[in-house]
Amino acid sequence: MAKNKGSATIAQNKKATHDYFVIESFETGIELCGTEVKSLRQGRVNLKDAWCTIEDGELWVKGMHISPYEQGNIFNRDPMRVRRLLMHKREIMRLFGTVRQEGYSLIPLSLYFKGSRVKLKLGLCKGKKLYDKRNDMAEKSAKRDIERAIKEKNR
Repeated sequence: MAKNKGSATIAQNKKATHDYFVIESFETGIELCGTEVKSLRQGRVNLKDAWCTIEDGELWVKGMHISPYEQGNIFNRDPMRVRRLLMHKREIMRLFGTVRQEGYSLIPLSLYFKGSRVKLKLGLCKGKKLYDKRNDMAEKSAKRDIERAIKEKNR
């Protein structure tokens, strides 16, 4: 039987692109239990308040909520438990050096299936100031107005 080689997005963290400048992004694996994967297949995950830390040379994601699987009974885990991310040691050490700088943080951007595996897109981010957020909103609004005017003109 052929495996599904495509990738399907499970969840995206739209708040991250609003609150942070994404400097660089990485693909990481994530350590999950069986019922968590089944819950992810149903799309029951929230990345909104998630962040990552590096402790003892390992990368951890905190604040990610995976709802318990309905048919999971005793095998369900805590929805807010800390989960380990899987990356090469040298990549983690490079990130650790960068994150120690002021203003940088590691934020999960999206969660997706790659074949049968669950992957997490991790962003090295720098926080936006209030005026940066206002500029982004103004640019989006202007772009939307221009597209709307062009569409009206072409009718």
